Amino acid sequence: MAAKVTFFPVGNGDMTLVTLADVEGTTLLIDLHIRAAADDPEDDTRDVAKDLRERLNKDDKGRPYVDAFLLSHPDKDHCTGLATHFHLGALADYPDDNKAYADKKIVIREIWSSPLVYRRASKTHTLTVDAKAFNTEAKRRVQVNRDKGFKGVEAGDRILVMGEDENGKTDDLGPILIKVDQEFARINGQATDFLTARLLAPFPKQEDAAEEDLLSKNNSSVILNLQIAASKTEKDGCKFLTAGDAEVGIWERLWARNKGKAAVLEYDLLQAPHHCSWHSLSYDSWSQKREKGEVSTDARSALSQARSGAFIVASSGEIKDDDCDPPCIGAKREYQKIVSKETVKGQFLCTGEYPNSKSPEPLEFSVTGEGPQKPQDKESSKKAASIITPTRTPQPHG
Repeated sequence: MAAKVTFFPVGNGDMTLVTLADVEGTTLLIDLHIRAAADDPEDDTRDVAKDLRERLNKDDKGRPYVDAFLLSHPDKDHCTGLATHFHLGALADYPDDNKAYADKKIVIREIWSSPLVYRRASKTHTLTVDAKAFNTEAKRRVQVNRDKGFKGVEAGDRILVMGEDENGKTDDLGPILIKVDQEFARINGQATDFLTARLLAPFPKQEDAAEEDLLSKNNSSVILNLQIAASKTEKDGCKFLTAGDAEVGIWERLWARNKGKAAVLEYDLLQAPHHCSWHSLSYDSWSQKREKGEVSTDARSALSQARSGAFIVASSGEIKDDDCDPPCIGAKREYQKIVSKETVKGQFLCTGEYPNSKSPEPLEFSVTGEGPQKPQDKESSKKAASIITPTRTPQPHG
């Protein structure tokens, strides 16, 4: 089967499904935003829970599942609907076997999460019920892994910890700990030939108080660059850079760390950080300064490593020419400049405007050896790729 990346229309929020090209159709769900209106049959908000279920596999008991679920950070617009639609707790306690498929809670075989996003978030805002439920579940799974000596842990109890916690709290988690700048090629406890991920953030606790304060909340989002294979032999299908709500300070630091090895940040698909927020590119307020606001050169460089034919996708509501942020028209214009370069010739898209703003639908890319492609763009993209360049190359200087 073809690998796919599906962006669901969830307003200003994130909910993205990666489906691998292996026989099983292994799935990775990144964040979640199923609003109450989406669950209301009397409301015309898109039923993204139904859209998600239609794309999931079932286990031998008829339970829908994702092979892994990554929570980038515990803001409301990244985890809403978790307790309603997903099973949390031991799989032996799954309660919905006698219900219709549409009413069965979704099983999470493996969680990907960072303890730092919770530690920093809790200092700056109150966690929602869903965020607290996720945190409890992540801690339960870590304890199960410790109790079993990290061996023989079954689906439903698995977890990968993204980044090191402070004061040595994750030092004993070797088999399930992913460190910053580490690459890994496994999902749901199994090695895979169809996905290689590189963890770029969150950065560990900083000794400098001002630096640590900068990394609070949004700047602690888990950032991954996912290399999604088009097939077992075509490893270089799509590089997908996903970064939660990471703002300008973190992009400046990522560029400082990687400007000599820009391939670390290159992408075919970029999920515009923080729902196309101006604050991923600038320290200035868009509503106060608009076009006079200063764009950070380093942050823009980090976000400019687009390969030929790249797409930048804003997971947001409709983007209007106003003072709103996010989504921000100023950020959209910067991203459009990035993908319109002669060496890229890509496209900027918004989930709240696809195919139109009145009735948005899931935006689904197929992954091929020529990169990600929208269904209606397959033929034109192939022709464009053959004209522009035979290979996709990074753009090292933004």
